[in-house]
Amino acid sequence: MSEPDRRGDHGTGSDRRVPGRLYVAFTLIVIVITGLLAVLADVGLAIRTEYQMSRAIVASPRVSFDPEVTLSGFPFLTHVRAGRFNGAVIAARDVTLPGCEGRGGCRGELGATLGPWHIDDAWDITADDVVRTESVSAHTKLDAVTMARYLGIVDLTVSTPAPDGKVGGGGPQDGAPSRQSGVVLTGTVALPPSAGDDPDNPPSASTFDGPKVRVSVSVDLSVQDGRLAIRATDYYTGPERHVDADVPEAMRAAVLDRFTTILPLIPLPWGLTPQWAASLGGDILLHAQAGPADLRLDAF
Repeated sequence: MSEPDRRGDHGTGSDRRVPGRLYVAFTLIVIVITGLLAVLADVGLAIRTEYQMSRAIVASPRVSFDPEVTLSGFPFLTHVRAGRFNGAVIAARDVTLPGCEGRGGCRGELGATLGPWHIDDAWDITADDVVRTESVSAHTKLDAVTMARYLGIVDLTVSTPAPDGKVGGGGPQDGAPSRQSGVVLTGTVALPPSAGDDPDNPPSASTFDGPKVRVSVSVDLSVQDGRLAIRATDYYTGPERHVDADVPEAMRAAVLDRFTTILPLIPLPWGLTPQWAASLGGDILLHAQAGPADLRLDAF
């Protein structure tokens, strides 16, 4: 056979392999696109279910804005069909709290983390549905503004010193530090402290027109009969940011006592009773934990 004929046969075999490669490539593309569409559909179903649960919770009398809801479970379609999920995290912000009437109002964040849970119909979640969970952890977070209004010290700040003896404690690698004792409160107090009890002339560094002093004190947090108890133990002079101030000896105890109080009953999700309190960075949280529970969504 001549040389041109051999080249022609070789070219024909190569041409025959091209359609096969195109078929494999096309099949792979179809598989990838199908998988991507399936993932997007699953994500869309998750968003829809989380939105339904959020709208159900906002029907609770004390929740004014749609809470954030994050559900655990993938693939989500499987969990929705079964009505069973690996967990849930709920955060309802700007919830009105009692005890600040006439002080500008107090607000907090109500949050909950559910363990594995199930619901009768996950396709259509409504306000009167009941979630049956293996465990629930709940909290109410009070920021510095709210704590200032409860204490009547309008420029109050809250800080949490890093753990004792831990170099770099409280950095990004450690998360926000948390403590039940040794929490630092800093604020301006009138001299004598009783002079700042007038709500129209509070002991603020910017508005109080009488003698005053700005101090940092160390406090312990606890729960007494379901209420947050704050007890000042001493003036703070540690390594964390604080204010050094000269307080007249005759007024030291009274100024310290200005940071001691027991708050009114603060609600937690689903009416759980607070079991302990702790700071978290610049906030103070009331916590509760419970085992298996049936939780109606509009009773959050």
